[in-house]
Amino acid sequence: MSGSALKIGELAKMTGSQVETVRYYEREGLLPAPHRSEGNYRLYDLAHVEHLQFVLRCRSLDMTLNEIRELLKFRDAPEKNCGAVNELLDHHIGHVTTRIAELQSLENQLKKLRKLCEKSQMARDCQILQGLSKPQSAKTKKLASHGRGCC
Repeated sequence: MSGSALKIGELAKMTGSQVETVRYYEREGLLPAPHRSEGNYRLYDLAHVEHLQFVLRCRSLDMTLNEIRELLKFRDAPEKNCGAVNELLDHHIGHVTTRIAELQSLENQLKKLRKLCEKSQMARDCQILQGLSKPQSAKTKKLASHGRGCC
């Protein structure tokens, strides 16, 4: 690393992220565009490191990209009142609380399903497989997608 100019791979390594993650956050406007070298390489500085660490920490708390954008507005305007930050976090806590309840319900459904087949047997007789073949209720359809949303 020459001076304080970091190439994208160095930034990724310093923050424990991937190069593609850095590019993605740049495209999404969560990381300011870096200066470019004469050879058109991205050149980052320590402010980019701190900025990316902030974004990564927010993502580790399962915050959406929109929530992070809002938080960055406050981070970049330190003289503003942080009441909206508190509201945003309260809203996110509510989302997490709801998700925990959904996951506990999912866990209970899986445990009930597991109890259907107590011993090893031929697959055609497996009550778990038969139970999975039954139509879902509206409640279980809601829980069927346990992956994260994109934003």
